[in-house]
Amino acid sequence: MKSAISTIVNCKIHLNHSPLFRRSIFHPTKPISRPPPCLIRTTTSLTKNNSSFAPTIMASSFKPEHARAPPALPLPAPPLTKFKIGLCQLSVTADKERNIAHARKAIEEAVEKGAKLVLLPEIWNSPYSNDSFPVYAEDIDAGYEASPSTAMLSEVSRLLKITIVGGSIPERCGDRLYNTCCIFDADGKLKAKHRKIHLFDIDIPGKITFMESKTLTAGDTPTIVDTDVGRIGIGICYDIRFQELAMIYAARGAHLICYPGAFNMTTGPLHWELLQRARAADSQLYVATCSPARDEEGSYVAWGHSTLVGPFGEVLATTEHAEDLIIAEIDYSLIDLRRTNLPLSKQWRGDLYRLVDVQRLNSL
Repeated sequence: MKSAISTIVNCKIHLNHSPLFRRSIFHPTKPISRPPPCLIRTTTSLTKNNSSFAPTIMASSFKPEHARAPPALPLPAPPLTKFKIGLCQLSVTADKERNIAHARKAIEEAVEKGAKLVLLPEIWNSPYSNDSFPVYAEDIDAGYEASPSTAMLSEVSRLLKITIVGGSIPERCGDRLYNTCCIFDADGKLKAKHRKIHLFDIDIPGKITFMESKTLTAGDTPTIVDTDVGRIGIGICYDIRFQELAMIYAARGAHLICYPGAFNMTTGPLHWELLQRARAADSQLYVATCSPARDEEGSYVAWGHSTLVGPFGEVLATTEHAEDLIIAEIDYSLIDLRRTNLPLSKQWRGDLYRLVDVQRLNSL
């Protein structure tokens, strides 16, 4: 009995010093939405001689199904479990026709080496500069004559029977410019188009200043697409810094997120691999990135280091800064394994936080 009384007294002392208790004193009109931990119902376990007392706090309901709105979709069965991906880290010049022909050759080489999915870099048909974006921009929706870059991607995907995540190119739509990624399936059809959501506007004095918003308009739609090699979420470069986008893709059942990107010599060494591994580990899926090769003479110098990361946050394949082609295997069975090892989806604290996918919520 003495032990039980002592427990209650200790609980009251804890309550008196808790933020919830102090708030109730200074703001008595504000209701406490949830009882403090010491008021959670407890069960007691007593020994035969009643000499010891072992209180056990009942587990609270984490409500993982409430942590995302709408609730997360189950991971769909992919069309194939294992396949090879090709990451084409390309040199980019001021010659647009050369860039298009060069990208085609790299895609063909990747397919010769067994790739079923090919990823290209960010802004692979144009120099990466605000001066170049309006000059090299293509009207993708107007058809192939107005967009020779996407015409090539459509043709080669159809001829080689592969899926292409076409990096990104400057897109003209009316009086606006976008940084846009096009995804083509094995019959050459444009499956989806992702416009970079988060524009690269940074200012690090003495290092780098770049404002994409001077010429480009931000996209406003997350992009996830079902392909012959699984469900893929798309982000472009700076999009990788915002984990909520990756979490939305995971909640929509993505197997893989592709980020064509061109990190620079200041943020690249610090953050490029870190962010890729973080997005993969957070969402427990594959992350693939592809950068332009480094051009020390260019107005914008890319970090390079195209990479494939697995669902445990492990680097599976990467390269240095020069032009290169990575061929690496993706095995989707590892996603289920890692989610069994670390059952994060069952541990989401739906009682404390929630991620809202506005687009899906509005479609219900």
